Formats: sequence, structure tokens, C-alpha cells
Amino acid sequence: MKKAVVLLSGGLDSATVLAIARDRQFECYALSVDYGQRHLSELQAAKNVARSLNSRIHHIIRLDLTEFGGSALTDRSINIPVSGESVEIPVTYVPARNTIMLSLALAWAETLDCQDIFIGVNAVDYSGYPDCRPEFIQAFENMANLATKAAIKGRKLSIHAPLMNLSKQEIIQEGLKLGIDYRLTVSCYQANEAGQACGICDSCRIRRAGFAAAGVIDPTPYLSPLPGEYDEK
Repeated sequence: MKKAVVLLSGGLDSATVLAIARDRQFECYALSVDYGQRHLSELQAAKNVARSLNSRIHHIIRLDLTEFGGSALTDRSINIPVSGESVEIPVTYVPARNTIMLSLALAWAETLDCQDIFIGVNAVDYSGYPDCRPEFIQAFENMANLATKAAIKGRKLSIHAPLMNLSKQEIIQEGLKLGIDYRLTVSCYQANEAGQACGICDSCRIRRAGFAAAGVIDPTPYLSPLPGEYDEK
């Protein structure tokens, strides 16, 4: 089997990507990053997902991005947005996060003699992050094939972003076909230690809308309903 490094946050998208990579007959090496994020419960979720989908190895790297801050996910003095009304890049954007994570995946892939990296970025139901666009993924792949010993010796590297053009509804439907138990995943930006989701942050809104559009029960343990969600009609 060909090897693949799969970036695994513990969220819905990355779990689906891991299942896709496995379905494509890759031997999967899951990589998660503890970067000081508020929602540390996603790392336990990543462990559970990696185990359930039979990853060959699941590696968690500690890299403290709170030293820089600049994001509501790494700086507790910045509030997590819950209005669902952002027309700009939101404060949950973590500066250079996907660049850093792909660089770590690239380093591991080269030591594994692996030519494939999977990442769960999405340009449809995303939050406006610049490092989730296809132009970024292509640019990183180009850079990787200039920067590595493996590529210079003829072993070109490919970055796979199979969710890039899918809606959240389509991602969920694909994951269910592949047998993912989405109860294991954590998407919330401020989930508690037990993995319970706030229900009102941008990530929760996108997730629950995706399940509603897919017409399936959302298994997420939410602490709060959306405003008006359970009001009498």
C-alpha cells in the first residue's frame, strides 16, 4: 500500500479526509498538532477518529502558537465570534496555521518515504480563511517539490484536498457512506473538556447546518441551541 500523511484535527472535515484516504487504499499516518488551541478536546477526538479508522500511526506534535497569539483560538483575551455574521476574515483565523501544519506533514512524509499528503481544507463552506483556497494548496505543492530532497531525486509530492469543492452537506454524506461515526468528532471552537459543543460559534453553525441540509440527525452534543431554534412557530 502507498503511504499517506493525513492532517487530522479531530473535526468533521479531517475525519472525512482520513476516511477518503483509507478508501483510496492508502496506509494512513495521521498527524495532529497541539498548537495551544482553546478546544483541546479536539485532540482526544483525533485520537478516537484515528483509532476508529485504523491509522497506521497517529502522531501529535506540540507547537505552542500562543507565543504569537493573533487569533481567538490561541488568545483567550479575544472572544470567539458567535453572531454568524462575518464579512471579513474572522478572528478565529490562526496566522499561517495551514502553512505550518503542511510543513510538518511534509517533513514527516519525507522521512516516511511518502509522496502523498491529505488535508481537509474547503473553499465552499469555509469561514473565509485564505489558507483554505485551492491557490494556496497548489502553491504549497509547488514549493514542496522545490524544497525537498525527495522531489529533487524524482519523487514528487502531491497535496490532496478532496473536500475543496464540496459543501458541508456533501462532505457529511460522503463520510456517512464511508462509515464515519461523527459522534467521535469535535468541530466547536470552544468545546469543553468533554467535547460538548457551544452550539453558537461559527463552526457549530456551519456543522449543524450541514447535517440539516443532509437530512440526517446531528449527533453533536450541543450545550446551546441557536437563537430561536426551538421557539414555537
